[in-house]
Amino acid sequence: MTVLDNAPAAPLSVAMREGSQAQHSAAESSTFISDLMGGRINEAGYVNYLRSLRAVYAALEETGRALAADPLVSRLHDPVLDRLSAIDADLAAWSTGAEAEQACEGRAAVEYAERIRWTLDHPVRYVAHHYTRYLGDLSGGQAIGRILDRDFARDGHGLALYRFESIPKIKTYKDVYRARLDGLDLAPAQQAEAVAEVQQAFSHNQSVFAELATHLDRFAR
Repeated sequence: MTVLDNAPAAPLSVAMREGSQAQHSAAESSTFISDLMGGRINEAGYVNYLRSLRAVYAALEETGRALAADPLVSRLHDPVLDRLSAIDADLAAWSTGAEAEQACEGRAAVEYAERIRWTLDHPVRYVAHHYTRYLGDLSGGQAIGRILDRDFARDGHGLALYRFESIPKIKTYKDVYRARLDGLDLAPAQQAEAVAEVQQAFSHNQSVFAELATHLDRFAR
């Protein structure tokens, strides 16, 4: 037995982050997200993005409520994180009824949502989706909100997705969230499952962005 055999497992939050770096980077550098962050996506493109997210968050929150009493999920489940009503408000604020707002069929988002609903029988894997989406909203999502506000001169209007009004200090909340995640009593095999599912989540995100990118000719700003 080597010294490495006795090494403690990395905290779950670290294992999730480090174990999904490749998939995270691929999703983050996708053409659609690069164009969105670069101010090159128009209003119709952003509406299509919100419509895709809506399908994902509907599944995430529905499954989260069903698993709220689960010993693992209950440590993280928090209604203040729910984004569905915020997405609906933003869709109402951005939508004009233009035909291009319905350009993307959202098949990749439906597949992503189906994967999340599948985790109803796999709570450890649900935790991975909860972490990927909500911690992402509290991190990189904040940058997206600021860029949209600046590029479209929204003055905060139509950006409810990125506002967590019940969370006074986002950094503090994220620190507590990671501590709760690291405090979950997972066996090594369960931790490996969680990391694998974070990889799946980012791969689904990449598929959503790739589908949106097939309509860039209509979304160019």
